[in-house]
Amino acid sequence: MNRKLIALLAVALLVGACGSTVPGDAGRIDAKLVSDLQPGDAQAVARSVDAFGFDLFRQLADGKQNTITSPLSVAVLLAMVLAGADGDTATRMAEVLHLGERRDVRVGALLRELADTDEVKLSVADALWASPRTPLQKDFQDFVRRTFGATVEQDDLASPQIVRTIDDWASKNTGGRIDHIASDLGLPDPQSAVVLLNAVYFLGRWQTPFDAGNTRPAPFAVGGGAPVDVPTMWLGHTTLGYAQLDGYRMLRLPYGKHGRYGMEIMLPDRGRSLSGLLAGLDEAKWRSAVGRLGETEIEQVTLPKFELRWSGGLLKPLQRLGLPTTGFSSMSAADPALTTVVHKTYVKVDEQGTEAAAVTGGNMAMSARANPLEFRVDRPFAFTISDTETGAILFLGAVTDPRS
Repeated sequence: MNRKLIALLAVALLVGACGSTVPGDAGRIDAKLVSDLQPGDAQAVARSVDAFGFDLFRQLADGKQNTITSPLSVAVLLAMVLAGADGDTATRMAEVLHLGERRDVRVGALLRELADTDEVKLSVADALWASPRTPLQKDFQDFVRRTFGATVEQDDLASPQIVRTIDDWASKNTGGRIDHIASDLGLPDPQSAVVLLNAVYFLGRWQTPFDAGNTRPAPFAVGGGAPVDVPTMWLGHTTLGYAQLDGYRMLRLPYGKHGRYGMEIMLPDRGRSLSGLLAGLDEAKWRSAVGRLGETEIEQVTLPKFELRWSGGLLKPLQRLGLPTTGFSSMSAADPALTTVVHKTYVKVDEQGTEAAAVTGGNMAMSARANPLEFRVDRPFAFTISDTETGAILFLGAVTDPRS
C-alpha cells in the first residue's frame, strides 16, 4: 500500500477525533474484505475519496472563513446510501463519489487498512436506524453490516427518545467532542424513514513535539487582513518533508515513530490568497504536490495553536455536484428520499499533536408525491350532510366565520 497516500487521506486536517479511549470498532468490518483486496485497490478507492473531498470542499470553502471537512466521513456515509440506490440514481451517485460501482467493497476494506496502525488512534463507526414503517431490504442490511461494520436497528424516528439515542451514539464515537446532531437532522420527525451516521476518530502525537515553553503570541493575518497576535508554537532546527510549488509551499508534520500519518500544511506565497489556492486545487494537483515533498532542513517552524468546530448542511452542495436524492428502493421498498445531510467537525492542534472528530448524518424521509394534492379549507365554504343510500341531504350550510 502507498504509505504516503493513505497517510494523507486520513489526516491533512480532514479527518479525525479525540478522547481518552478509542471509539468505534473497525474490527467489525468483514476481515475477508481485506484479504480479498487486490494490489492497487486501496490506492484507487483512496483517490476516489480524495477527488470527491476536493469537489465538495470547493463547494463549501471560500478561503475567507474557517472550513473543516472530513472527506472520508462524508464519502463513507454516502457510500452506504449508494448501496441502496437504483438505476440512474446509482449511476449518478457513483459518479459524484468517483466510485466504479453501486456496492464498492473497497471502501470498507480501505477503512480496515487505515485503522491497521499502532502509531495513531484511528477508528470509524457506522450506524443506521430505520423506522418500523420502513423495513430495509435484507441484502442491503447484509452489505452495510459486512462492508462498513454498521449497526442496523429499528426505532421510532418520530419519538423524542430518538434524539438522545442519536446524540449518545455521536458522542460515544467521537470521544465526546461532537455530542449532538439529531436536531440538525430534523429529529424527531414522523416522516423520517432511515437515519444513517458515520463517525471518524483520530488522535495523533507529533513525531517531534513542540516545546510548550516556547509557545507565545505572534502575529497572524486573520482573514488575510491586519495581523493580530495569536498563541503560536515554535519548533527549532529540524528535517521535514517540504516542497516549493506554484504559488504556495507545502510542509508535512509527521505523527508517530515512522510518520505513516502526517499533517500537510499548504501556505500561499506572500501576495497570494488562500481562496486562489483552493480554487485551483484538486486531487491530482494535491497528489502531485505530495509527491514532490523532499526531506529538507528547516531552521524554524511556527504554527498557531487552534481548536475549531465547524458544521454545515451538505445536501445543496452535493446536489450542485449532481447527487440525486430519490431512487432508493434497493434500500427499502418504501423508496425513501434523501432529505438531509449534515456534517460536523472538531479539530484541535497543540504542542503534543492533533485531536479531531467528524460526524456525518443523513436523514431519509418517505418520498413525497410528485404532484401532491392539497385541500386547504382556509376561506368561506359550504357543506352538506347527506345519506348515501337515498341521496337525501340532512343538513346544508355555509360557513363564513368558523369562530361563531
